Amino acid sequence: MARPEAELMRIHDMATLEQVVKGCTACGLRAGCRGVVFGDGNPSARLMLIGEGPGADEDRLGRPFVGRAGQLLDRILAACGFDRQRHVYIANIVKCRPPGNRTPTPEERAACLPNLRAQMRLVQPVIVVLLGATALQALIDPAARISRARGQWIVRDGVWYMPTYHPAALLRNPALKRECWHDFKKVIDKYRELVDPAHVAPHHPPGAEGQAPAPSADRRSVPAGAEPWAAGSTGGPAAATEEAAAAREPEDGAPPAGPGDGVQPGDEVHQLNLFDEAGGEGRGRR
Repeated sequence: MARPEAELMRIHDMATLEQVVKGCTACGLRAGCRGVVFGDGNPSARLMLIGEGPGADEDRLGRPFVGRAGQLLDRILAACGFDRQRHVYIANIVKCRPPGNRTPTPEERAACLPNLRAQMRLVQPVIVVLLGATALQALIDPAARISRARGQWIVRDGVWYMPTYHPAALLRNPALKRECWHDFKKVIDKYRELVDPAHVAPHHPPGAEGQAPAPSADRRSVPAGAEPWAAGSTGGPAAATEEAAAAREPEDGAPPAGPGDGVQPGDEVHQLNLFDEAGGEGRGRR
């Protein structure tokens, strides 16, 4: 059953809220998944990341962003100097995996939003990164387009929202990585301004230029490997095949690649840059 939002808002600790949300059956998604994927990270963090919904790995393990998109997100956070368990709290618009990793419907989003709003009330973030179009549309504007809104601060009720691409989109189209990194540099700057002036980001020192480049007419012409989390990759042909397959497969509920935004000939070499120098992270897993 679904709890009224007013009742959810009276819950004062995250553990109790999680137990209540795990009993939610407000939409049909709960019947088709293994379990509720509630959230992960530091519930007292001032920085929150919100994605779309669980994928197959998330549904199996019960934590958000643990598949290939999650592994990429962890490297992005590390490049920003953010530790997943210390600096951020991560959640999704919907807590249950949609069948086939499809995009959740407006009705499913609306049914689950009270749960997310209750989480946000407990976390009280000052900065929220919206990962992908679904998060942007559910929390800011149903008509918004991520390609136009990304990289621009949106302030609502004292909270600073930064829309950017979902990590799964970077797996499908590595040319978007540079724009995403510019967005995260703005997040670092805002975190220093509002949360911790002494925050150390290994690849973005204080005062560094953080403006995003103008959108390219041909994003595929942007050289891959310029992002700090891509440095030093030494993957081989087997890694390229595996990572290219991951790019064609939606993660964390991200929609499948449409015409023109999937893996193209030659993209396999760019996929290597998504993995660290050790080359073994996530190997053999989706």
